[in-house]
Amino acid sequence: MGELLAGVGRSDITPAPGTPQGGWGAQTHQRGLGADLPFYATALVLKDSGQVVAIIDVDAIGFDEKWTCRILEAVVEISKIPRERVRFSCTHTHSGPNTFRLKTISEGLEMALGYLSTLPERIAGAVWQAQQCLQPVRCASGAGRCEINVNRRLKLPSGRIVVGNNWEGPADPTVRVIRFDNPDGKPAAIILHYACHPTTIAWQNQYFTPDYPGIARRTVEEQIGCPCIFLQGAAGNVTPRRGFTGNLETYRRAGRLLGLEASKVALGIETLPHRQSLKGVIESGAPIALYNEEPLNACNPDFRVVSRMIQLPLKTFLPPDQLETEAEVLRQDLARLRREGNEKEISLATARATQAGMRAERARMYYGKSHMDWQLQGIRVSSVALLSIPGEPFTEINEQIVGASPFSETLFSGYSNGGFGYIPIASAYEDGGYEVETSPFAPQAAEIVVRESAEVLHKLWE
Repeated sequence: MGELLAGVGRSDITPAPGTPQGGWGAQTHQRGLGADLPFYATALVLKDSGQVVAIIDVDAIGFDEKWTCRILEAVVEISKIPRERVRFSCTHTHSGPNTFRLKTISEGLEMALGYLSTLPERIAGAVWQAQQCLQPVRCASGAGRCEINVNRRLKLPSGRIVVGNNWEGPADPTVRVIRFDNPDGKPAAIILHYACHPTTIAWQNQYFTPDYPGIARRTVEEQIGCPCIFLQGAAGNVTPRRGFTGNLETYRRAGRLLGLEASKVALGIETLPHRQSLKGVIESGAPIALYNEEPLNACNPDFRVVSRMIQLPLKTFLPPDQLETEAEVLRQDLARLRREGNEKEISLATARATQAGMRAERARMYYGKSHMDWQLQGIRVSSVALLSIPGEPFTEINEQIVGASPFSETLFSGYSNGGFGYIPIASAYEDGGYEVETSPFAPQAAEIVVRESAEVLHKLWE
């Protein structure tokens, strides 16, 4: 095990004005007016004498299998890092460009495709840049608390589950931070991990925003003076306490609150611990003890990467052709209303077409299958573990994984390496609701994720 090296790279991936905006079934507009804040792809490359990994943070809601593959192929080609050692994570902002529901676009599709076509090389370029900036680092971690999130599965008196503020439900307020310092003790990179759906800015807004993760990242960089990588947590059933708004100040405030808490944690982290020894006493108004600060010997951090494919059980799906026909009828109705309907009718038709398209897409992917291969990736850096899967895991899954982890800090995330789909806990299926109805997975999936994650964590620990 050699010394740990780290490097950071960044590409601007801000969409142009006029690019279709996506993420909301209720929105009536298609094109975005412009960006309220730049969008970035940020890459952190970690390397020692035996292993290497690239951790990529992208301001995007996510990508389908086709575009995820193109992005990962471009990263592998330029970096020569094996694909299983690339972690490609999205912040999951819902007020960015439309990168995954292209069939709903009837205005500006060429701009959406043009934007997507530029991303593989720009994201890969950030990884390449990080490789050129590798330097020896020390690292340590810490945690704080920020309550900008809340459980979102609200049960109405009728028994219906809707997306709202469920104050009695679980939500993890933990702000997890990893700090990397260069040999001179100056911060080289910060990882910020937090779990909350970036749905602060919603269908009313026509400006592209990275939502609160973009502001949080910028705040940390202003306070600490080094690049920050944001990693989304297990946010499948967690929402902002104040969200679903067109008020841009709302996401800016939430991001600043999170960023300032993360900065406070980062400032308190010592990557090179010191020991005090009594040097003497000076007489003043009171006798005052003086101390020598002696740095303790720093060991090279234990750095390991484990990636495995796990099998998650699927629901039974209707034939995709049947569902695609239904979706196409609704898309044609939406196109008609966009030409002649009012805003309320367009909003309802957009929601219907979006939901039908989601059903058809899931059927195309999973019809006739009993299980789905799902990547589980673990990275150990010293006494910290970063664990990631695709999809949108519930916060209870995170609670079980962290509770069983041998590591002092465990950063469990979804939204990584492609793949859509909520991963609810088994008990949620009794109540239903959006996450359960749209999930491709059978109720046993969460238990498998927890069990397999525990195995990976203990393998990393050994």
